[in-house]
Amino acid sequence: MRIDSLSGDRRAGAFRRLASRPYARARVLLFPHGGGSASYYRAWDRSAPWDIEFFAVQYPGREDRFGEPVPDDIQGLAAVLAADLPLDGPPVPTILFGHSMGAVVAYEVARHLTAAGDPPMGLAVSGHPAPALTRPGRIHLGSDEELVEELRRTDATRLDLLDDAPLVRTFLPMIRSDYRLSETYRPSPGVRLRTPVTVLYGDRDPEITEAEAQGWSEVTDAGCAFRTFEGGHFYLDEHRDAVVGVLAACARTASEKMSVPWPSAP
Repeated sequence: MRIDSLSGDRRAGAFRRLASRPYARARVLLFPHGGGSASYYRAWDRSAPWDIEFFAVQYPGREDRFGEPVPDDIQGLAAVLAADLPLDGPPVPTILFGHSMGAVVAYEVARHLTAAGDPPMGLAVSGHPAPALTRPGRIHLGSDEELVEELRRTDATRLDLLDDAPLVRTFLPMIRSDYRLSETYRPSPGVRLRTPVTVLYGDRDPEITEAEAQGWSEVTDAGCAFRTFEGGHFYLDEHRDAVVGVLAACARTASEKMSVPWPSAP
């Protein structure tokens, strides 16, 4: 889990456009980790190519949605997010990307869209075991002190923030809720994806093993690719450009499959 800073940026709905891309041929939706928010992805736009538009997802209960209740489970959260789709703009292919808790949120959104007859053109997941191999946990049931110690142990946020008692009291309910969502998640039977899946993870990430990563191949009939990076659970902080490159390649492949025409160069 990682705590991100609050933002005063208020917009309707769950999806935050990082920057306008009037010539976009595809879009990528970015789902944050547990304890995360849309602001985590703010800098990713600097690595984005001109023809791919990135949107960061804002979960309820944080930043400009701070007062909104968080659903009881991952499936409920995914249903809320899927209800905000489709996005405004031309009908271009959509890729979903989620890190850590965001991986299973993105997966469940993909299942919602598939059941509705409008599946995404790609799903990329990062730093999380396959849904059927999700690790149970009881951290969300611990005391506030135990929860803070867990954040210290996992280097989830800056230590000076954890020493700020009023700030910690503000964030802890949201952090506990995200731990609950993650630790109690179990995939429900039913919809199988028809979407290609790309799995990314750090080679020193204690939250996922190679076998747990390989398990993602069981969720789709459209094939599964794997990419390993040097680093731990937040390897993407050091490899942002490379990760954005992987997502852009997925998006461009999707646009070619849909025969989205190349626009005139800006």
